[in-house]
Amino acid sequence: MALIAPSILSANFANLTEAFTLLNKGQCDYIHIDVMDGHYVNNLTFGPPVIGHLRPLTEIPFDVHLMIENPERSLEAYKKAGADILTVHTDATTHLHRTIQKIRNLGMAPGVALNPAQSLEEVRYILRDVDLVLLMSVNPGFGGQSFVPQVLDKIKDLDKMRKEGGYSFKIEVDGGIKLENAKEVVDAGADILVSGSGVFKTQDPIATMKEFKEF
Repeated sequence: MALIAPSILSANFANLTEAFTLLNKGQCDYIHIDVMDGHYVNNLTFGPPVIGHLRPLTEIPFDVHLMIENPERSLEAYKKAGADILTVHTDATTHLHRTIQKIRNLGMAPGVALNPAQSLEEVRYILRDVDLVLLMSVNPGFGGQSFVPQVLDKIKDLDKMRKEGGYSFKIEVDGGIKLENAKEVVDAGADILVSGSGVFKTQDPIATMKEFKEF
């Protein structure tokens, strides 16, 4: 069974309370929160204050994806806001290993993210230290993009690295995932599916979440 992490990037920002009501009813596994700073990507979204206000609305774990420069400067703030998983990009921090260690020491599950054109070699020597590897299947910054098909081979290669190394990290895939392509993403080796418009832009988001979990 796949784990589903709906991305609130595609929810109605004017009524996030309603979005969280849907997420609670849909019994999703995680809530994916995309943090963008206008520098690492050309978009601005949530920060710790907003996340902190959303935290009382659910007991579902917060899967916080930092698309920001120098994330090591604000790890404590995201912990205080209620992040359960905190994922950083390999090219956004100078000392990746130190940042991953700090996330774990703060009591959060550390994750590392790669954009579509980045090689798996960038994370090979950090795999034993992370709980999650997030493979972007679109170029980061905006929701509603189409899935980059080459990422399927990347998922398979990462799954092979995981098995050969005896690692236990989960493979999360984010971008362009809908019910139509979810099965092939899971079959390639993904454990967690992030979907924004593939959930919130459907007629029945609750039913859609349940269908996702059947893969």
